[in-house]
Amino acid sequence: MLLFENIMLAFGSLRANKTRSVLTMLGIIIGIASVITIMTIGNAITMSVNDSFSGLGAANIDVRVSQRSSRRETSESGFVFNRGPGRNNMKTEDYITQEMIISLLEEFGDRIMGVSLTCSVGNGKVKHLSDYANVSVTGYNNFGLKQADLTMLSGRKFTSEDQGDAKKVCIVSDYLVGNMFEGDNEEVLGQQITCLIDNKFYHYTVIGVYEQNKNEPYNANEHYDTSTNMYLPLQTAVDQTHSKNRYSEFTVVGSASNDVTALLADVKAFFNDKYYRNNENYYVTTSSLASILSELDSMLSTVSLAISLIAGISLLVGGIGVMNIMLVSVTERTKEIGTRKALGATNGSIRTQFIMESITLCLIGGIIGIILGIVIGNIISKAMGYSVSAPVAAIIIALLFSMTIGVFFGYYPANKAAKMNPIDALRYE
Repeated sequence: MLLFENIMLAFGSLRANKTRSVLTMLGIIIGIASVITIMTIGNAITMSVNDSFSGLGAANIDVRVSQRSSRRETSESGFVFNRGPGRNNMKTEDYITQEMIISLLEEFGDRIMGVSLTCSVGNGKVKHLSDYANVSVTGYNNFGLKQADLTMLSGRKFTSEDQGDAKKVCIVSDYLVGNMFEGDNEEVLGQQITCLIDNKFYHYTVIGVYEQNKNEPYNANEHYDTSTNMYLPLQTAVDQTHSKNRYSEFTVVGSASNDVTALLADVKAFFNDKYYRNNENYYVTTSSLASILSELDSMLSTVSLAISLIAGISLLVGGIGVMNIMLVSVTERTKEIGTRKALGATNGSIRTQFIMESITLCLIGGIIGIILGIVIGNIISKAMGYSVSAPVAAIIIALLFSMTIGVFFGYYPANKAAKMNPIDALRYE
């Protein structure tokens, strides 16, 4: 009953001084609203980054043959030099073979969706009659081409037969078609084009046209010399470059339900323990956007927390304002305190009355700040294109923090009121 009475007395005191109470609460309102808003926006930014990285292939694991640290040796003349093979001096046994990749797929089963294999042929110039277009020629297996996520405008992608028979077919961009075939994506299908690469001429039949840039219409004047990708079947590129199905790097795509970080370590261990244990010059390294994303998320969380703490300084300012107004209130109600003590009120009941008043002041300010922070945070996050709600933990902490401020900054004025001598208080003018 005493607690309820103290709460009602606190509300009565706040109502009696509405303007002063609102001004006192401003620091608390601004501080808590800022913290909630910042944390909500932080979540929206994190979600945006995650979506961006997912679109880039966060589940992709890049597998690469890397050179071991070279040994430093000293010649007889005292000259220090590095001993070790260069990247261009890789031997046949240093590469990852098709058999190793098949063994990898068998080992990890449904943990891997597939393997994206590519073989770079080089940069060249496609010619057809008097027209030309610059291209970067790369061979892809069917899974790799699927991961490339091409938007086909006409024709088709590669079939198993194209891959197995190493057919001399290609998929070209709409920019190339615009430069050489007046933008007719259907006419180009079945046409034979000649590509000059490293002073050698290669002939391919066009079977498909993909959209180079969905958001940018073709303009011959702007894109005439633009170099675009030209895709070949992987085996065609392998035969053309005489690489004999040996790879220094490729990409493993993990399944959606799989832990990419764990798979990253397992794939690395698989190659190094099974195939590169005795290789003195090279070993296999793995990397993934998922690990970068995890570090980035951690960094964003740290930055968000740091900014929230800076915004929280206004809570300290608001707390000092609460203490100041409570001291004023104690001074104004000195006679009331003296009367209550003369009628038998204990120091504890006086102290509780003023602490409850301080807590009520901070709690109301905290609730208003939370509501304001949620509204502003939602408006900004929706403007960013993400519907993110304020973290529940942040709301609870903000509410508890408001009460703590009320107790902490209200205790000194309350204690001062409790220790007043009733005779001196009654005499106060």
